[in-house]
Amino acid sequence: MPVIYPFTAIVGQERMKRALVLNAVEPRIGGVLIRGERGTAKSTAARALAALLPEVKVVSDCRFGCDPDSPSTWCTECRERAERGETLPQTMRRTSFVNLPVSATEDRVVGTLDIEKAIQEGTRRFDAGVLASANRGLLYIDEVNLLDDHVVDVLLDSAAMGMNIVEREGISFSHPARFILVGTMNPEEGDLRPQLLDRFALSVDIVGIHDARQRVTIMERNLSFEANPEAFREKWLPHEQELSRQIERARQLLPQVHYTSRDLLSIAALTASLNVDGHRADLVILKAARAQAAFEGRTAINERDIALAAELALPHRIKRGPFQQAEMSMEQLQDRIEQLQGQISTGLPNEEELQEGEEQTGEQKKK
Repeated sequence: MPVIYPFTAIVGQERMKRALVLNAVEPRIGGVLIRGERGTAKSTAARALAALLPEVKVVSDCRFGCDPDSPSTWCTECRERAERGETLPQTMRRTSFVNLPVSATEDRVVGTLDIEKAIQEGTRRFDAGVLASANRGLLYIDEVNLLDDHVVDVLLDSAAMGMNIVEREGISFSHPARFILVGTMNPEEGDLRPQLLDRFALSVDIVGIHDARQRVTIMERNLSFEANPEAFREKWLPHEQELSRQIERARQLLPQVHYTSRDLLSIAALTASLNVDGHRADLVILKAARAQAAFEGRTAINERDIALAAELALPHRIKRGPFQQAEMSMEQLQDRIEQLQGQISTGLPNEEELQEGEEQTGEQKKK
C-alpha cells in the first residue's frame, strides 16, 4: 500500500482542512465541495484525511460494513440474518477511501438488482455499487463538475438520507450509505448547477499560497516526502495520531453538545439578513457549529462556532450583486451575529415560553 502524504503536513489552507475535519467529526453535515485552481492540495487533503481517521466497528462478514451497534441502519442482508437468530460477528477496520471516476454511471454508483435471477430462481441478488464500498468511509469525487448531473444528484440524495435504496420491478434492496463526501473541482472547467451546488453542505474556495516562506516550506516537505515517504510519514506520525484521537473524542462528545433558542435565532437571523434561499443553510450551520464545539472539547456552542460554521456554509449560497464582496470573513460574520443578537435579545423568548408555545401548538393540532 503506497504511503499517503500526512494531513497535518499540508501547509496552509486552514479553511479547507477545517471543513474536512468537521465532516469527519459529523458526516451528517453533508459533505464539502472544494473549489480551487490546480496544484492546491485538494486531492492530497482528501486522501490524507481518510488515512488518519479512526478505525470503525463493522459486521465482519457484511459486504456493506454495517455498524453492529446500530440495527436501524443495517442492510437488508444483516436484518434478515438477525431475524433468523444469527449472531453477527464484529471486527474493526480502517476507514475506506473510495475514488469515484468521472465516467461512473448510475448503476455503477447505486448497484443493480439481478431481475432475471429473481424471476427464474426466486432469489434476490444485489450487485453492490460504489455507495456500498464507501459506507462508513470517505467518498472522493475529483472534477465533480464534469460528472453527470443525475449521478451527482443520486450521490447527494444518498448522502443526505444515509441509506441507498434500489427498487426494480417490485423488488427492493437497501443498505446504509453513510460516508464523508468530498468533491473537488476547478471552476475554470465549468461550475455546478445552482441546485446541485446548494446540496453540498460546506464549500471552500482555495487559491495558491502567495507567502514566499510558506511556498518554500511546501517545496521542502514535498521533496522530503518524495525522497523517503516512510521516514517522512514517521516524522509526522505523532501529529497524525493526536489529530486522529481528537476526532475520535469529538465523535463521542458530539451527542452531548447542546444549543439554546438564542443560538437558533442567531443562525436564523444571520441567514435571513443575507437573503439565503431555503433552510438547508440553517441546518448545516447548526450541525457544523456543534461539530466545531465537540472538536474543541466543549458541550455548548457559542457565537464563534456559529461564525466558523457560517464561513463554510454560506459562500456558495449568498446572492451577490456585481459590486458586492465575494465572501465574508469569519470575523465579519461574528460581528454580524453579535449585532443581530443585540437586536433580537429584547424580544427573545425564554425556554419556558418556548415550551408553552409548543404545548399550545400541540393542543391546536389536536382540535
